[in-house]
Amino acid sequence: MSSDLNPVGLGPERDFIGYGRHAPRVVWPGGAKVAVNLVLVYEEGSEYSWLQDGRNDNWGEYNIPNSPPARDLGTETHFEYGSRAGVWRLARLFDRYEVPVTVSACAVALQCNPDIVAWMKERRHDLLGHGLRWSEYWTLSREEEREQLRQANELYHSLLGVHPPGWNCRSFPSVNTQDLIIEDGRFLYYSDPCNDDIPYFVEHASGRLLVVPYSKTLNDSRYLIAPGYSNPRDFAEDCRSAISYVIEDAEEAGGKMLTIAVHARWTGQPNRTSGLRDVIEFVNRTEGAIFMRREDIARYWLDNHQSFSPRG
Repeated sequence: MSSDLNPVGLGPERDFIGYGRHAPRVVWPGGAKVAVNLVLVYEEGSEYSWLQDGRNDNWGEYNIPNSPPARDLGTETHFEYGSRAGVWRLARLFDRYEVPVTVSACAVALQCNPDIVAWMKERRHDLLGHGLRWSEYWTLSREEEREQLRQANELYHSLLGVHPPGWNCRSFPSVNTQDLIIEDGRFLYYSDPCNDDIPYFVEHASGRLLVVPYSKTLNDSRYLIAPGYSNPRDFAEDCRSAISYVIEDAEEAGGKMLTIAVHARWTGQPNRTSGLRDVIEFVNRTEGAIFMRREDIARYWLDNHQSFSPRG
């Protein structure tokens, strides 16, 4: 951990109001009431490892609170399952149903597996920047985080030919992350906040930053924590319930977006992939629900809802 972290209390101001009681009535393309953004999280090869960092990561197939003081081959190979088998099981599922997905990938993870980059290009899946490595940004100084952001963007560009349109950190951002995204000046949107159901703008000295909110509610990490998902039916039912309620609620509240996030090493396991398949089939047969890439949500908002501002 860096010794020159910013003092507690810096960073974005808190906003408890947002759009308030009367949120804008949003309609998505084709009259849809819910835009479902399916996020494939790809971190394999960028996690902490004993050989590189002198520590192990703790989010393989189990959430291990205290990692052993030696190389953890069990956790390492759980991550490798995601890159060797899980990601391709999910890719086949997405290809079969022609689902547009957002790939939230660490730059080093993509570098370790060039075929994932090729698949993303072939299928035109968009990128959500997820860090140079799967690092804990809250442990870095401002300068360290700025440098990792710079290196990540350079590596993304060399691999995919694009600057990532959006950004989302591991677990939670540092107090500096939003400022550094604004400072970079090339991001279309920012996705660390989890505080709304629709995008919104943050005012800053040189303009506005579009926030496309993330969510950790419909996230397959709940297979590893308690209370969470004990089986794929729990995951599928949780997603279906959210989609159905948002569509019903849209008559009064307008359209919303939902983020469903799955990891290659977790939902790439065959039992869990079956739950995701059920969700995809449900969205495809449900009137008022559509899949949208995160970049497309951001561009749609910029094209149609520039005048919407939270009241806080």
